Amino acid sequence: MSDKLTDAARTMIDAPNFATMATLLPDGRPQLSVVWLKTDGDDLLVSTVKGRRKHRNIVADPRVTLLVYPKADPYTYVEVRGTASLEDDGAPELIQELSQRYDGKPFREGDPANERVVVRVTPDRIVTRG
Repeated sequence: MSDKLTDAARTMIDAPNFATMATLLPDGRPQLSVVWLKTDGDDLLVSTVKGRRKHRNIVADPRVTLLVYPKADPYTYVEVRGTASLEDDGAPELIQELSQRYDGKPFREGDPANERVVVRVTPDRIVTRG
C-alpha cells in the first residue's frame, strides 16, 4: 500500500533540497548516497548509472529510504520509505532536468559509456517533521 505526499512534503522536495538515499548492501548494512530528486505524482525520481553500487543494491533489494531536509533547517524533514523500480525510459532527460534544477547548467557525463537509469521510488510510508 502506497502513501501520499502532503503539500508540505512536496514543497520541501520541489525546493530543491538535496536528499540522502539509503539502499541495502548485500550484507544488509545501509549504503547512503546524496542524490538529486524530483516528484512525479506521489513517486520520487532519482538518476543513477547502471552498475554503480546504488543500482546493484536496488536490483538485489528494492527497499529504499530517502531523507530530504533544507540546509537552513535540518530538523524539518521528509522521510520517504519505499520500493524502488528501475526504468530506462527518460533517463537522459531526467539527469538534464535535475542538473538544471540543482546546478543551473547542463549535465556532463564523466564517462560517455555510462548508461543512466531512472530510479522510481513509490512511497510505502512518509514521515514528516516541521
